[in-house]
This record gives sequence, C-alpha cells and structure tokens, in this order.
Amino acid sequence: MTTTSERSASSTGQKTREIDAVVVGAGFAGLYTLHKLRGLGLSVQVYEAGDGIGGTWYWNRYPGARVDVKSMYYNYSFDPELEQEWEWTEKLPPQPELLRYINHVADRFDLRKDVQLRTRVTAAVYDESAARWRITTDQGETVSARFAIMATGCLSAPKMVEVPGIETFRGRSFHTGNWPDQEVDFSGRRVAVIGTGSSGVQVIPLVAETAEKLTVFQRTANYVLPAGNHAIDPEFQRDIKSRYREVRKANRESSFGIARPEATTGALEVGEDERNAFYRAVWEDKDSELVSMLTGYTDTLTDEAANETAAQFIRDRIAEIVTDPAVAELLQPSGLFGVKRPVLGTDYYATFNRPNVRLVDVSATPLTEVTESGLETTQESFEFDDIVYATGYDAMTGALDAVDIRGRGGAALREKWADGPITYLGLAVAGFPNLFTITGPGSPAVLSNMLVSIEQHVDWVADAIGTMRSKGVTTMEARVDAEQEWTRHVGEVGDMTLYPKVDSWYVGSNVPGKPRVMYAYIGGVGAYREKCDQVAADDYDGFTLAR
Repeated sequence: MTTTSERSASSTGQKTREIDAVVVGAGFAGLYTLHKLRGLGLSVQVYEAGDGIGGTWYWNRYPGARVDVKSMYYNYSFDPELEQEWEWTEKLPPQPELLRYINHVADRFDLRKDVQLRTRVTAAVYDESAARWRITTDQGETVSARFAIMATGCLSAPKMVEVPGIETFRGRSFHTGNWPDQEVDFSGRRVAVIGTGSSGVQVIPLVAETAEKLTVFQRTANYVLPAGNHAIDPEFQRDIKSRYREVRKANRESSFGIARPEATTGALEVGEDERNAFYRAVWEDKDSELVSMLTGYTDTLTDEAANETAAQFIRDRIAEIVTDPAVAELLQPSGLFGVKRPVLGTDYYATFNRPNVRLVDVSATPLTEVTESGLETTQESFEFDDIVYATGYDAMTGALDAVDIRGRGGAALREKWADGPITYLGLAVAGFPNLFTITGPGSPAVLSNMLVSIEQHVDWVADAIGTMRSKGVTTMEARVDAEQEWTRHVGEVGDMTLYPKVDSWYVGSNVPGKPRVMYAYIGGVGAYREKCDQVAADDYDGFTLAR
C-alpha cells in the first residue's frame, strides 16, 4: 500500500499510475489530509483546479473578502510550533493574509511536491475487482488509488443568477467566488452588484468608495451584524497562545466550534430591557463573535417568538443607520434571524446613505435579462460598465456533483443523491468503499468553525485508514442501514430548529430543482465529535470492513 507503481491498462495500452490515495482539492482540508496521510507512509496525489493552493482563500479574492471567525481560532491546531510561530494581524483576517498563512503551511511541511495544480478531477470510478478507485482528470491523466478523499469544499461551486443573456454583456463580469488574481479598479465606473449574501455584503462598501454609480440588486434582505474588525491586541494573542490546548479543547466541545458561555435562559424568560441590553452589548462589542447573538439565549434558534426579539433589535438598528426610510425598510429583513446565514459587515448599511449608491428590490421587480449594455428588470433598463455576481454557491453538494463519482455496479453518486444527500456521518456513502468526504453533507460543516470540523474529519479518516492497515483490511464501506439512520437523524435534529422554515442554501433552496433538505448537521460540533469517536471505538460500527 505504500509504494507508487505503474501497471498496464489493457484496454488502452496506457500506463496507469498506482498510488495509495488521491485527494481532490488543495484548500485547508486537502492540505491537512495530505500531511496526515503522508505521516502514515502513504503515497498521495492532490489535484487542484486552481493555479495555486488555498481553496476558498485562493478563489475568493474579491475586495473585502475575510473570514467571519476570529483568526486565533481559524487556523490549524495540529502542530504546536506552527500555531506559536504565526503572528496574526487582525481579529478577522482578510483573504490575502489567510492565503499567506496557507502558503506558509505548504512550504513549512513541504506539501507542494504532492500537489498538481491546474488539474480538475472529472471522474472517480470504483473498480470492484481491484478494490481501487480509478481517477480521471481533465489533463487526460488516469490514476488508480486505494482511497479517494474528496476535500472539495462546501462553498466552492459558484452559481450564477438564473436569467438569460449573461454571455451577451459587453462589459466586465465578475463572480465573487472566482475573482481575478489582479486588482480590479472600479474608479469612475457604473457597477452592478447582484446579491446581498456574505460576499455581497463584504464587496459592496468597497466598490461604493470608488465607483461612479453602484446599483445593488437585492432579492432578500439579510441580517448583517457589525464585524468590529480591528488589529489584534498583542496581549490577547499571547494569552491565547499560552493556553492553546485549553482553547482548542473548548472549541471542539462547543456547538459551533467556537467556545461560548452556555446560555441558561430563554429570550422570553427575561424582560425586554435586559434582553435588548444583551443584544446591544453584542452589537457594539468589537470582540464579539458571529454566533454571539445566536447563542445568547437557549431558544433563539428553536422558538419563533424568541427569535423575533433578536430580529427586531437588528431591524431597529438598520432604521437608525439608514437615513432614507424607504431604503431602510427594504434593507430590513422580514424573516427569521440566523437560520439563513447571518453575516458580518463593515459599514454595510451606512453605504446606502451614499449618493452614488442605489438599492433595487428584485423581489418586487425581478431581473429578466442580462443585456449587451446592462440589466433589465420588469420595470426598468440599466446600463453598466461592470457586473459583479455575488450570487453564492451550490453549497455542500455542488463540487461533489461536478465529479462523475461511480461506486459499486457503476452507481452514480449524483443519482443516489437525487432526492438529497444520504451519508453516514457526512463522511462516507454506502456503495462507495474507501471514498471519504471531508466536511460532507450530513456533518456540522458550514454550521461550524470550518477549521475545527476539517481537522476532526481528517483526523478521523486518517485514524480509520491506519486501523485498516494494521488489521490488513482492504475496504471500509458505510452500511445502508447506518447511513439511512444517520440521514434521518440529521433531518430530525434540523426539524427541531427554525432552519427548515426559511429558504436558504442551508436547505438547498437557492438552486432551482435542488432537493430541499437539511444539508448540514445542527446537533453541535461537540456532540457530533462524540458520535464519531464512539463509532471508531466500537470497531467502526456502521461500517463494513473487508479484506
């Protein structure tokens, strides 16, 4: 299992390289997987579609892009020297700093030699006779691997707006999830931004600073909390580093991968003054977390009336910031708070006070066409020099669906998931032996600090492969009953919350025709980790291990 060899492919006469594992994606997940498997003595090939490593932080180079988890918690924990030597500069580091960090890690652990860039995996087909995966790339290369590990990312398949004519526009077009690697100058230009999700909220204020005119096309108003970003206090950084083991443990045992004091009361169990004082403290505290307002009371995510107290507080703040009452009203979300991804922004609402910024409500006047010169709605024609599509992603499953993955009997993963993803622990799928999905659907994934979830998944997969090798086992495959029970559990836990009550990419409703199910596990990072650890301790209960 530990050597790279070549064998003849009789049907083509070509040589097929044999290795132990193929990893798809060279972001945080793919690079850590490479490091862990290499430590087991495995031969590993990582394929990355981009011109550079970094995954999310390679592609998302748009102005204002930054993570919404504190830098001191959004980094690798596997190497104590690494976490001590890297000095973070901001509370919420911007994309360039995160990319520098990832490249530092790649160089420090000599990871680049096993990463092939500018190569997209197009197919992964399981060869039952050999118990190996046959991986094909868009470069015409085919490799045979015992293990196929999909580190393709949860938000890495950009989606466009569903209107005709996109290809006809004669100006410049950009998608926030596939931004050019050089600076884009919007000075003196007429710019459209379509979308007010996380990337739209981050890019809009910066484009507004230089554009002659900025028109924002909003379908659904979003809850935007102040990012409160600032330079890191050196004393704070030293304090965290001095007790990193304690901090890491607390994050791993928390609900969202970010340790917070556990709420003990419901929002409706306290008076309005006390409740609003808490909300205001979170709103004004520059050191607060994105999850602070979500987790301050026990019932914010489970009771509509409790949720409404937080929602109304934010609406009131919007009304205070935005000077035009009509614009303020359009920016005030009417739905539940926090169950459609809340986002952090810097001067987002204040941007709509600028004379060069206009807000268009496309829920009232839908976009109908992209034209040669701009955009059409049901009521108006617009001319633009540039269009920025901040239209999000086919989340959780989009990047996996982009690969033709076929398991036993040639069964296609896309077809198996036609009514929604079915997985065991978000890690494995029955009928697809030795295929692992890092932060796949059915795991906490996007409802957590991604670095905590990535490391937990990679460690679990590496331990499982190590166990297989020690026992002389060739394949590990999820059982049908185990994946069905887990998928039911993911849905049942989701139904205990308010998440399914709102259309969002958490439930797939942003992609026409996509099954409407709960794509991530909301039972908590700590509880999920315990379940995974118990499965491993019980000789990988729910899996079939075969020689």
